[in-house]
Amino acid sequence: MDESSAFSRPDSQLRRAVENKRVLDYLELAESLAARFAGRARERDDLTQVAYLGLVKAARAFDESRGVSFPGYAAPTITGELKRYLRDRCWVVRPPRRVQDLRGELVREGPALAQALGRNPTPAELARRLGVPVQEVGEASAAASSMRPDSLDAAGPHSDGPAAAELLAVQDPDFERLDELICLTQAVSELSAEDRTLLYRRYFCEESQTDLGRRFGVSQMQISRRLSRVLVHLQERLSERQIQSRPSSRTASRTS
Repeated sequence: MDESSAFSRPDSQLRRAVENKRVLDYLELAESLAARFAGRARERDDLTQVAYLGLVKAARAFDESRGVSFPGYAAPTITGELKRYLRDRCWVVRPPRRVQDLRGELVREGPALAQALGRNPTPAELARRLGVPVQEVGEASAAASSMRPDSLDAAGPHSDGPAAAELLAVQDPDFERLDELICLTQAVSELSAEDRTLLYRRYFCEESQTDLGRRFGVSQMQISRRLSRVLVHLQERLSERQIQSRPSSRTASRTS
């Protein structure tokens, strides 16, 4: 069997040996390409493994007779594998495809432009470099947070303050009073019509006890005592409802 027939067989040991040698010779190429895609939201080891997979695919599919060098053929194959991995696996909240692609271009072109300028490029400079509107550059830059959003349970990296969830869950005083208002409304509804009118005239219309005495045909002292009795009754009803509304009280009533 001559050498050409050995290479024509996919399962030949000679072909596999050549493929394996190509893979071993160009591991650094795969690692270098993986490093270009590494970032805050991407695991370097995972990207390197994907690049190795692309290198193996390139070694198996490479045809030397086409006149292309192996590195020139392998680099696009490895890059394609990395792009597919990042597009399909690394987005917790997946943005539109155009935003994903532009984000990849920013990752590649941003460092090169920064090196040429000697400083970090502005969004307008990046937009001119890539030939896209400035608004799209801003959208693609912001998309980085969609890969691995910050946990609400984590504190800021430069702060010893509370977690974000604690800052978001701010207690609303008006909301806390809502239950009390509901209980008060129910307690007032249990009063007689005359007592409800008395409360309304005294605390909403702000009529004096003397004026209320004339309206109801009683003395100012009798109005004062009646108001005190009504207020004590309301306080008692509110206290009872608050005790009943506590989780421990409800649990105890169910288990007793």
